[in-house]
Amino acid sequence: MPLIHLSDIHLYYQIRRDKRIKDAVVPYGKMRNRIVGEKRLHALNGVSLRLNDGDSLGVIGSNGAGKSTLLKLLAGIYPPQSGELEIRGSVAPLFELATGFEMEASGWDNIMSRGIMLGQSPRQMREKSPEIADFSELGEYLDMPVKYYSSGMFVRLAFSISTSIQPDILLLDEVMAAGDAAFIKKAEYRMKELMGGVKILVFVSHSMDSIKSFCNRAVWLDNGKIRTEGTPDEVVAMYQAEPRSRRV
Repeated sequence: MPLIHLSDIHLYYQIRRDKRIKDAVVPYGKMRNRIVGEKRLHALNGVSLRLNDGDSLGVIGSNGAGKSTLLKLLAGIYPPQSGELEIRGSVAPLFELATGFEMEASGWDNIMSRGIMLGQSPRQMREKSPEIADFSELGEYLDMPVKYYSSGMFVRLAFSISTSIQPDILLLDEVMAAGDAAFIKKAEYRMKELMGGVKILVFVSHSMDSIKSFCNRAVWLDNGKIRTEGTPDEVVAMYQAEPRSRRV
């Protein structure tokens, strides 16, 4: 059975300042010997969650509250410094879509490599490739190295690959625009199908209406902590009741 279990998770970033780089943020512990001045940011502070089959969790909060960090933790990009983390089931992160692309390779080659990186077998990706190509509407451009793609073409390809896979657990950031109006409408329909088919959804959004539409649970993150947890209606009401000056 798919499961996400977080118990007292703590994750820090090291904000480093040296003579050559004004500011950069790296996971805590890296390049410590080169740091001249340093400050530790508590990105996730004692976060505990348990999501089971059928749960769709909406995550809200102001910029810098820890929402994207939580997704990256669940995707395995950032490890926690302390606490317990257990994830069962296949996971598909639908954010930072460019991850795993080889800019010198063609669109076709990137369909294969990106799909394999997302847990598919070469055979599965060979079967999926025609449908992915058709959905992307890139045609003969798939024969070209992706370094020549416009930003819209690149997002189309990345979106088409990532949404061709039906995972147990979907990690989703805000749905991005992926081309002209017709393609965006098609992409939105595909996203709704994908979100409806997964067993666990973790959805980060600034759209309170979307959180209410797609989720049966919600959390409000504030400075790396879960401020409140409950139904989407309850959590959104509490968040919107907070003075805006204290949410940004």
